[in-house]
Amino acid sequence: MDLILLLLAAGCLFMGILGSVLPVLPGPGLSWVGLLLMYLTKTIETNWWVLSITFAIVVLITVLDYVIPSYGTKKYGGTKWGVFGTTVGLIVGLLAPIPFGVIIGPFLGAFVGELIGKATPSKALKAAWGSFMGFLASTFIQFVITAVYLGIFIKVVWDYKEQLF
Repeated sequence: MDLILLLLAAGCLFMGILGSVLPVLPGPGLSWVGLLLMYLTKTIETNWWVLSITFAIVVLITVLDYVIPSYGTKKYGGTKWGVFGTTVGLIVGLLAPIPFGVIIGPFLGAFVGELIGKATPSKALKAAWGSFMGFLASTFIQFVITAVYLGIFIKVVWDYKEQLF
């Protein structure tokens, strides 16, 4: 049973890494489920501190995933119209059945929002670029977190390898 849980955990962790760059999958959340499955084995002693801290990080990263693109829009000169457009674009992008909707949506949302707010096309494009940069920053942060979770998994399994195998 432990081997099955560890295989499922490893699968969740690798899917989590993919999910950090593919917006369709919740990367950090899947990685955390992988850690949880690892600690559900009979052999590995449950570390509630690690599970609690890593879960808090997942919650924080999930919230930041929605905040960072709006912050990027504002940082690159966007107004409340661009920030609002980014948020609407993110939601529409998530729901749209088009590839890369979650990337294109915030970019177009910020651009259109700034145009509605009477910005020049060049200023609107700059704000949209900020939204895209925010998306890239958020993706990078998620990738780092999921890679760290995989590292935790590898270290713990390595420490218990004699009892597991």
